[in-house]
Amino acid sequence: MSMIRLAQNQDLTAVEALVTAAYDHYVARIGRMPGPMRDIDEGRYARHIEAGYINLLQDHDEIVGLMVLIPKPDTLLLDNVAVSPAAQGRGYGRMLMQAAEARAREHGFDDITLYTQELMHENLAIYRRYGYVETHRAEEFGLKRVYLRKSLV
Repeated sequence: MSMIRLAQNQDLTAVEALVTAAYDHYVARIGRMPGPMRDIDEGRYARHIEAGYINLLQDHDEIVGLMVLIPKPDTLLLDNVAVSPAAQGRGYGRMLMQAAEARAREHGFDDITLYTQELMHENLAIYRRYGYVETHRAEEFGLKRVYLRKSLV
């Protein structure tokens, strides 16, 4: 049985391991460490857990995915969504995306936003399939990012 729960301090090691596993294969493609992996070195996941921003998808006793949801003044930012490579292809990513959108609606947001690295082509295709529309591109921290938004109204 799958359930989504808030991450706790004791989950930090599991969160960082899942992020590393989910994004490590992109290092060679983009020629540098992706943003979610950089967040480990910067201690962001510990702060996100403290703030209540990280939600874990658990299937029985195994953490199979996560999402980082950060409220902004006019949108809910889906800062990261990741599924363990061993658990991919089972619909967990879709489940997390739907949960993120539901959470945005529950908190009164009219839209949800996210960004990804422009060389993560498969992620861009998935987000577009889910109804996200590109709003702009920017280079930040040496990473070429594509920003997307989905209206929830």
